[in-house]
Amino acid sequence: MEPPEYDSWTLQGVPDQVARARRLVTAALGPSHPLHDDSVLLTSELATNAVVHSAARDGGTFTVTVLSSQSRVRVCVTDGGSEAPPCACRTSLASQGGRGLPLLEALSHRWGFTRQNGVNTVWFELVLVTVPAGWAAAGV
Repeated sequence: MEPPEYDSWTLQGVPDQVARARRLVTAALGPSHPLHDDSVLLTSELATNAVVHSAARDGGTFTVTVLSSQSRVRVCVTDGGSEAPPCACRTSLASQGGRGLPLLEALSHRWGFTRQNGVNTVWFELVLVTVPAGWAAAGV
């Protein structure tokens, strides 16, 4: 088992830094990493939440941390805190927001958050799952 790679960046709490967070995750994993696409998508959701819903938007910062190996990725986004904890609430079909954490719930192997001293850290883990050779042919 190879040792995991670790990268971390602190970004300004402004909307254009969401795209930068995606580029940094791509640089950390490489575009050919088997968990790249989901990692970038979910990082984008968490970075957007940090910029829109936390104190990072008021001249603050948020931090993106990636811990990865070839078969596992863990991303943490730490922001400037918020009045309420993150909520994986359901929204109406007409709503333009509110789908980030439900998407995180659907795509990640596991996820969670901590709130400590007014600071939020939301994280997710993705795990590469491979199908055994011949599995589809077995009619299962």
